[in-house]
Amino acid sequence: MTSKADAQAARAATLRSQLAEHDHRYYVLDDPKIPDAEYDALFQELRDLEDRHPDLVSADSPTQRVGGAAMPEFTPVRHRQPMQSLRKANDEAELRDFDRRVRETLSRESVDYSAEPKLDGLAVSLTYLDGVFVQGATRGDGEVGEDVTVNLRTIRRIPLKLRDSKKHPFPPVLEVRGEVFLPLAGFRRWKEDAEARGEKAPVNPRNAAAGSLRQLDSSITAKRPLSFTAYSVGFHEGWAPPARHSEVLTMLRAWGLPVSDLIEVVSGEPGMQDYFDRMATQRATLDFDIDGVVFKLDDLAGREELGSVSREPRWACAYKFAAEEAETVLEKVEFQVGRTGALTPVARLQPVFVGGATVSNATLHNMDEVARKDVRPGDRVVVRRAGDVIPEVVRAVIEGDEARAAHDARPQVELPPACPVCGGGVERVEGEVVARCTNGLSCSAQLHGALIHFVSRKAMDIEGLGEKLLGQLIETGIVDSPASIFLKVDAPTLAGLERMGEKSAANVVEAIDRSRATEFGRFLFALGCPQVGETTARDLARHFGTLDALFEAAEQDAPTAHDDTIKEKDRFPTLRQVPDVGPTVAAHVVGFFTEPRNRDVIRALVAPVGEGGCGIHWKAPKAAVAGGALAGKTFVITGTLPGVSRDQAGAFIEANGGKLSGSVSAKTDYLLAGEAAGSKLAKAEKLGVSILDWSALEKLVSGDA
Repeated sequence: MTSKADAQAARAATLRSQLAEHDHRYYVLDDPKIPDAEYDALFQELRDLEDRHPDLVSADSPTQRVGGAAMPEFTPVRHRQPMQSLRKANDEAELRDFDRRVRETLSRESVDYSAEPKLDGLAVSLTYLDGVFVQGATRGDGEVGEDVTVNLRTIRRIPLKLRDSKKHPFPPVLEVRGEVFLPLAGFRRWKEDAEARGEKAPVNPRNAAAGSLRQLDSSITAKRPLSFTAYSVGFHEGWAPPARHSEVLTMLRAWGLPVSDLIEVVSGEPGMQDYFDRMATQRATLDFDIDGVVFKLDDLAGREELGSVSREPRWACAYKFAAEEAETVLEKVEFQVGRTGALTPVARLQPVFVGGATVSNATLHNMDEVARKDVRPGDRVVVRRAGDVIPEVVRAVIEGDEARAAHDARPQVELPPACPVCGGGVERVEGEVVARCTNGLSCSAQLHGALIHFVSRKAMDIEGLGEKLLGQLIETGIVDSPASIFLKVDAPTLAGLERMGEKSAANVVEAIDRSRATEFGRFLFALGCPQVGETTARDLARHFGTLDALFEAAEQDAPTAHDDTIKEKDRFPTLRQVPDVGPTVAAHVVGFFTEPRNRDVIRALVAPVGEGGCGIHWKAPKAAVAGGALAGKTFVITGTLPGVSRDQAGAFIEANGGKLSGSVSAKTDYLLAGEAAGSKLAKAEKLGVSILDWSALEKLVSGDA
């Protein structure tokens, strides 16, 4: 490199550093030190230098924020550590109960919580390698999100390069989690400008932020006044976290990431309630929407001990503000039919603006709720909406004798005697609040819903076969059952449909073929038996091992379903041997797997292709094979493992016959410990539990230990 080239590279590095510092002072600290004109001159100098010498462009250059060419689609990103949802506390009693559970589990009289406002935006993750921002993703379903790196680069509050800190060096691999949102001032300006131009204005800040972040053309995102706040660290390597979450936030600030000044550490339920009340009062003065507050145990070792349940951490909760309400007129009640045949009453309303959106439909949940609220078409009703929650009718507004007389004269809402979609019978099982159409997949509404569920990612995972394409296939009569997806859908048929080219059609057919090799638990979940979710399906698969064994169990338990001489606790004796399967789930499993039409569909799906079937198959679960390397052993997983997620490690253990537990006890055989193992490691050592790292576990399974 010549001396001139060296000088140009040095000048580019200086400009990048200066601009990053000014961005941090302006967007994060709100304390600019130079006028806009001087900043613009520095920015233009860097851009001109990079235009003349493209080799000087770097990923952390401020010029890379302005957006580029449009992308054809977003790429899925699997989170290396799941982005979990939060359990909700709806009132003071539930907040006290949350605090009590935490204290009792940790055997402490009082605990501290990190309290923060719950921004009404979109959760994202930012990955930094050696301090440089390399990837950003949406939360998605918590396990798989979408790559929105290019769009996130346009948000000025997100540093493209972390700031060096001698006191707190950043790790070589760091995932930062936070919220993208639209400040209210920016939202109002955008809305006013759009209305002045006669364009469609955004409805509310959250929807506007979501639409902006998911633009395939990042130059559009760059024009939107999006902002970002960091609130936690996800996956990381080469870093030993401090003892407390509040210390993690201090480090994030030191690295140049924006962290809310409203976050506090509070003590116990009284401190949480006081913080909530203050935020509720302060809410109206903020320049961003918040829909509640979030409380997280500040002690990171305590979090490890508490663990998670059903994709929710036991150490955190969201305490939401009361929902917004408005009055309107209930015009009529219609019934929708879901994939399991459930009939849901839906209120059709005179449109009303509530909770940041215009609402014309609202749920009435079920007939018990309709009867309890006694709402009737023609009544004035109160509608409630909060955030993404489906709007609901809360109550009828009946004030005065005249209104009461008018209400009483109106006909009550009644359950239809026949399915509104297919005309089939309607049945309400004893003990359930839901009425269902009994016509199964012969009902087009159930068929459509069942097929959407069947092909979904956590079921058969047929990529590219989405709701709209399925709708076309059903409307044209090509698909009328799960089996017809495998037997009737081919590339020429797909290519003839709207918005489907030859390449897209070939990709879908390839995905269909690929899905034939699946897992027993996935297949059971895909069938859509009522009350059988992903976890229950996996438990059934693990317990019975084969379809024939499950069919036999359902047949054995069927006589007990309606036998009044048998006590409830003695019903379904075979199925209730499965962990967490109670009488309600067992009743649905019996009904589903003994129904002749369902059995015919299932048999067709698993029959070999050469025999006219669909050829769906799976390997026998290793855990069901006697003598598995880990058979009869109970494992607890803690810490960050090298190269695998905890879910993957758990699946590996179960596939080799082992069982998983969430907490260390005298019954624990092994603790699988990774980096930053926390309190579970100390407890295992105290109890004399054998401790393994990932390498030792692999050797144990292979027989080399």
